[in-house]
Amino acid sequence: MEISATGRLVVRLTAADVGKRVSVRSMIEHAAAGEKFTDTVGVLTSWDKGVLRITRKDGRSVRIPESALVAGKIVPPAPARRRGPAASYEELARVSSRAWRPLVSERLGEWELRAAEGFTRRANSVLPLGDPGLPLDEALTAVRRWYGERELPAYVQTATGAAGTQELLSAELERRGWVREVTAELWTGALAPVADREEAPGVLLSREADEAWLARYQRKGVSEVALKVLGSGPSVWFATVPGAAAGAAPAAIGRCVVDGRWAGFAAVEVDPALRRRGLAGTVMTALARRALDEGASAGWLQVETDNVGAQALYDQLGFTAHHAYHHYREPERVEPGSAGTGRYRSS
Repeated sequence: MEISATGRLVVRLTAADVGKRVSVRSMIEHAAAGEKFTDTVGVLTSWDKGVLRITRKDGRSVRIPESALVAGKIVPPAPARRRGPAASYEELARVSSRAWRPLVSERLGEWELRAAEGFTRRANSVLPLGDPGLPLDEALTAVRRWYGERELPAYVQTATGAAGTQELLSAELERRGWVREVTAELWTGALAPVADREEAPGVLLSREADEAWLARYQRKGVSEVALKVLGSGPSVWFATVPGAAAGAAPAAIGRCVVDGRWAGFAAVEVDPALRRRGLAGTVMTALARRALDEGASAGWLQVETDNVGAQALYDQLGFTAHHAYHHYREPERVEPGSAGTGRYRSS
């Protein structure tokens, strides 16, 4: 809230502040008794025709009429997290991309177009870390053509909620009719506390996803393409906790990719009948110890925003959310006369 020397609330924002992180107070239309105002913090992504659009940390946009503004100002970046390793968004985006490689990729300026015959959005989406080298509409046309040639829908992966993320690009995609299908979060944490936990015996580590591991993996009918993606990355490890009976699917599994100081955890899955018995933590401990042996010191993982159980586990292990990321799917048809032809640059 911004207060002037006279004690009055003031708005210290203009349309020239688009792209900056702001805090605004606005009146609530049709507010309940006792509720007159609401506060919004996020990146100002547009100010057109008397309406502000602010993208919050979770990627959701809030539209606020100018007439509802009570106070507003530019605010500094969000304070650093109280725990977890220091890392930029770009570093984490590149590390996580190397841990889940596509079969083919191509550069469009500083954007990376990735395809793996449709196996997961992460391996079949654009990673836009910079300028595509073209005006945005032309870049998106090239993206749609590239994926169309491979008989795949075009996806663009963006991020919000940290310094250097892509609130402006997300807003421009939505303006052009691209649909956000999935939102998840990337969490980071120190590796040593995970490795220092007591580890139950019987966790098997392997360089390959064998038939037993795949029997527990949630994606059934895994193809050769999927196996190549699962096995991609600088140093890949698969963990398996065998089932109680011979020939039974594993009680739990997990995957880890070691890349320099980072260890990325994924595919941590537990037999539904055996959940809440510490098996997920056991898998992560075994993988963390191996990653420490290879020189890693920090961990990262991705979790969907509605997976409350997984978030509770990762919080207990010392992880915390760093940023949110989203997958935008191309519109079914190109709307005529789409607005905006300026070249996009990530903030």
